[in-house]
Amino acid sequence: MDIKLAKNDKRYIEGADDVYSIMQRVLLRDNKIDQEKEHFWMIGMNEAGYILYIELIALGTYRSVDIEPMNVFRVAVMKNASRVIAVHNHPTGRLEPSDADKEVTDRLIQVGRILNITFVDHLIISPVNYSSFRATGLMDELEKSLKYVPTYLVVEQIRKEEKRIAKEKLAIERDKTRSAQEKVRLEKDKTKTAQEKAKAEREAKQIEKQRREKLEQTMVNTLLEKGVEIESIAKIMEMTPKAVEKIINKTR
Repeated sequence: MDIKLAKNDKRYIEGADDVYSIMQRVLLRDNKIDQEKEHFWMIGMNEAGYILYIELIALGTYRSVDIEPMNVFRVAVMKNASRVIAVHNHPTGRLEPSDADKEVTDRLIQVGRILNITFVDHLIISPVNYSSFRATGLMDELEKSLKYVPTYLVVEQIRKEEKRIAKEKLAIERDKTRSAQEKVRLEKDKTKTAQEKAKAEREAKQIEKQRREKLEQTMVNTLLEKGVEIESIAKIMEMTPKAVEKIINKTR
């Protein structure tokens, strides 16, 4: 879900304080029930630090939120962001990162390197304070981690896929605009409009599914060509070896 900046919010990020100033207000805009759940946002920027988007990636429970690295970087790829910052809240108010928080950050750093997108920082926030992985030195420590470092280089292949995804995204946005205009014209026929909306959502989900499958096939095939074993591919892409083999069989 795309988060809109308020009129007085800064459009440039110079440091963690700027990030928290914006995201504190975003969190406080949520109703009390949602504030008691964990949110995971991504902020995408260009090289100059100008904010291109703020996206709510996932909404979890009061104690955790599940994310997929591919979904985290999906919007960054589509909007050509070169730098990203992750932000999530702890409803308990405790700002100390959990082992799961560190694990996710480690994985996202490596995925960002594959996509040539710099993972700048990860903030844990509450309504009154925040903690920065960069400021506490955790980011530097995780950047040296070898746990998820791949043994291959597939930047060129993935960049081609990025451009294709961006073109498809533009086509979908144009379709949405045309659909909105059509909806106004057919507003009197509510039943028909509801059916058309449901159809559009199914088609959008199908397109998203096909796009994801193509990206997975591209990454798996490229890794295989680089000599990466199936077990390693499964670990990098966060799926089972059987799932990787299934993708391989589809492409044969």
